[in-house]
Amino acid sequence: MMGQLFSWSVFTDNDVKESNTLISAVSPEKVKEIMTELLQSLSTQNEFVGRHNGPNSADQQKMLATVNAPSLDALIDQTVPAQIRLEAPMTLAPAKSEADMLAAMKHFANQNQVKRTFIGQGYYNTFTPNVILRNVLENPGWYTAYTPYQPEISQGRLEALLNFQQMVMDLTGMDIANASLLDEATAAAEAMTLCKRAGKSKSNTFFVADDVHPQTIEVIKTRAKFIGFEVVIGAIDTLTDMDVFGALLQYPTTSGEVRDLTDIIANAQANKTLVAVASDLLASTLLKPAGEMGADVVIGSAQRFGVPMGYGGPHAAFMATRDKHKRTMPGRVIGVSIDANGNQALRMAMQTREQHIRREKATSNICTAQALLANMASFYAVYHGAKGLRTIARRTHHMTAILAAGLTKSGFELANNSFFDTITINTGAQTETLYNQAQQADLNLRKLPNQLGISLDETTTQADIAALFEVFGVDQEISTLSNEIAGNEFAAIPEACRRTSDYLTHPVFNTHHSETQMMRYLKQLENKDFSLTHGMIPLGSCTMKLNAAAEMIPITWPEFGAIHPFAPSEQAAGYAALAIDLKQKLCEITGYDEFSLQPNSGASGEYAGLIAIQRYHESRGEGHRNVCLIPSSAHGTNPATASMVSMKVVVVKCDDNGNIDLGDLADKIDKHRDNLSSIMITYPSTHGVYEQQVKEVCEMVHAAGGQVYLDGANMNAQVGLTSPGFIGSDVSHLNLHKTFCIPHGGGGPGMGPIGVKSHLAPFLPGHIENGVQGSDFAVSAADLGSASILPISWAYIAMMGAPGLTDATKVAILNANYVMERLRPHFPVLYRGNNGRVAHECIIDIRPLKEATGISEEDIAKRLMDYGFHAPTMSFPVAGTLMVEPTESEDLQELDRFCDAMIAIRQEMDQVKDGVWPLDNNPLVNAPHTQVDLASDDWSRPYSRELGCFPSSATKRWKYWPTVNRVDNVYGDRNLICSCPSIDSYEDK
Repeated sequence: MMGQLFSWSVFTDNDVKESNTLISAVSPEKVKEIMTELLQSLSTQNEFVGRHNGPNSADQQKMLATVNAPSLDALIDQTVPAQIRLEAPMTLAPAKSEADMLAAMKHFANQNQVKRTFIGQGYYNTFTPNVILRNVLENPGWYTAYTPYQPEISQGRLEALLNFQQMVMDLTGMDIANASLLDEATAAAEAMTLCKRAGKSKSNTFFVADDVHPQTIEVIKTRAKFIGFEVVIGAIDTLTDMDVFGALLQYPTTSGEVRDLTDIIANAQANKTLVAVASDLLASTLLKPAGEMGADVVIGSAQRFGVPMGYGGPHAAFMATRDKHKRTMPGRVIGVSIDANGNQALRMAMQTREQHIRREKATSNICTAQALLANMASFYAVYHGAKGLRTIARRTHHMTAILAAGLTKSGFELANNSFFDTITINTGAQTETLYNQAQQADLNLRKLPNQLGISLDETTTQADIAALFEVFGVDQEISTLSNEIAGNEFAAIPEACRRTSDYLTHPVFNTHHSETQMMRYLKQLENKDFSLTHGMIPLGSCTMKLNAAAEMIPITWPEFGAIHPFAPSEQAAGYAALAIDLKQKLCEITGYDEFSLQPNSGASGEYAGLIAIQRYHESRGEGHRNVCLIPSSAHGTNPATASMVSMKVVVVKCDDNGNIDLGDLADKIDKHRDNLSSIMITYPSTHGVYEQQVKEVCEMVHAAGGQVYLDGANMNAQVGLTSPGFIGSDVSHLNLHKTFCIPHGGGGPGMGPIGVKSHLAPFLPGHIENGVQGSDFAVSAADLGSASILPISWAYIAMMGAPGLTDATKVAILNANYVMERLRPHFPVLYRGNNGRVAHECIIDIRPLKEATGISEEDIAKRLMDYGFHAPTMSFPVAGTLMVEPTESEDLQELDRFCDAMIAIRQEMDQVKDGVWPLDNNPLVNAPHTQVDLASDDWSRPYSRELGCFPSSATKRWKYWPTVNRVDNVYGDRNLICSCPSIDSYEDK
């Protein structure tokens, strides 16, 4: 029976090949023809649609009655403007069952070739501790959570991210670190802009050492070109003579050399140059950290701390800097604060720097980090501790020293005699022959002009060394070489570069070293957090839908996880085939002609899209076009991204109904006609309505020579009904972590591929390593961005099929209108479209209620936690409001539970208004309530413990408990602490 239940997992390769051959040989029409009515009724082909969508047909009828629509199609007709409706259904392959999808996915996976890889260049094999694999990466309690904007229900992952920051600070020797960035190359680009913001040099030139990883150099060149910086690439020793505002060095270098940077950094700083260093966390357990050498900024990747290579990502990059630069550092930062009772509580600090608040003046357009991967890396450090990490580093270095000794004894010359884990061999005329011999032995080396590079890691074995020796014709005993090296274990590390300082001394890194301890620690943190495993997360503009288990299964297959992003392209044929098919699917869904999968976040996709527009204008001799029109309702990333490509942001007004003001748009177009580059719109708008005149907006901009960027954040309300290409847009990014089911991971990963019309296709980002669309203008460290999570979106589309995807959109619209209609008698709804309908989300206006009752949107958000919910989006896009997006995955029972909670809260507000409870002591301002509150001897509140802690019948059946009271944001920013608290702070007072 178990074999039948899990039959997909025991398919042989032949089974898969035969299955796929059969599938491809039979057309969809033929399949329908040979299926009898009974066979169709018993088929599992469309079963997943019912698993993904929440309301069943009977519940939909009840909901339609509530919204006063005769049918679902009638509701859609009333909601979506007829002029933008697709003229024909999408053409996609028939929906697959979960078993068939996994069989097809295995076919892709089997086309990849997993070989022993020693390429390095910032990516390494690693062992993901199984306790972390099972309890974090494969656990929806971790991967379905949202960014911790509501700290009271996020203390677990906030602690894990704080551990990440502490780990980075310790290993880099810096004062403060952020909670992750997208990848090492984009972190380097962010470091460049930090150097400009924080420095005092008047230069407009940035220096990059020529021994920095090539992919990093390319991303920096892209960022610099469009922000208006000059980049000089040269030998590190020439830096002292340069008049530059900042510099990037690599330590160890891309070729593996380890050298003391102290004097180079000091001399550069004497010239008002801020110095950033790209470092390696594992190397920093043995090497003197860059911070102790005087670096102003240290960046890098935490990939080798237990996160598979995954053909390029996702991985958590890091950035650390000096305390004096903390408020100009990009990315999210976790800080220590207190709650309403004075107890320690964690929160995201310095949020006023973020793009949704600062818009075009933000430090960066960063919206998504890599929280899930940062958590994994921090847990890797927690599990191994300082001693364990040092042992891994010593083993890696010792293996490298053995390899180096064997090669030099056999007559080979090393480019550098100092190294940690990477050596570069001067192979001259033998390069091609030796490389091919390695390939025949299933060994991947890094091929350079007249050189071969070899990078080792924690997975390297004596058998690997023996295999490498055989390729190079080395006849040396490994044990003999090991004994010779043992007498001076670190001879290959210059004395000035050997670490003497302690690291990871905090108790959290010295406690959880047995699997039992680690398992319980992970569970304790998980239990503190609210995720989709607990209930609906109705965040507007975030699309917190189901991340199905079947979609997630392939990401841990080694055929996807163990592929180096710069491996020979024939070894990644499965990735290539999957990417081509996914792009074709996305083109059909969006109406675009071509896609790039490189951008590894929505903000990165916006950036790549605007670059494509600017390069298009330049190609036509119109490089002067630099004005970007942005409606006042736009997401904060839009103006922040426009500023990153040196555009002038011109805001277009919205009317009282939330629509773009066509009169104001016409005036702005007329004023800036000669310099108009583009307009950035969102559809449906961020106000939650389908704007009737969206096609007219596109036509007006096109007539003036501009391009239309349609933000794909709300694509969940378009799929199957309309599309950006049909509407008239030229380019969009898609949030695969919204519409297409990649989980949010507690704040990342995300994916933001961009689709374009054919005239923009030549301007998609290329990559220096295996670039599909050329080699220039990279925006990410790897060509397919976060490639290993692309199977999730492919699986979702494959299992839904065109009818299922369209049905999901319709149900999302139904769910939003149902919630709106149930709440409308109790809360003002700010914007509604024609016929009084909303799109897939609605905005509840709390401002008049606050004026009447004194209760704020924040009070409501915190009180919802007592009812067992994550709050809707607060004060975006309009201050003093709540934006609700239920998605199609929530069923009627859950929607009613939420609506009942909101209505009960509205009644509680009236109790305050009527004077039953004082404004400063009531269930709303005291929310959320904790178990400590419940058990307290002192309950000096004018309402019962039951009302405070168990306000609904649902909470009496099952209760999620926040672990802290309301967090004090002001205290946290005024007393900024972004490192792990001392153990004393955990003791009972």
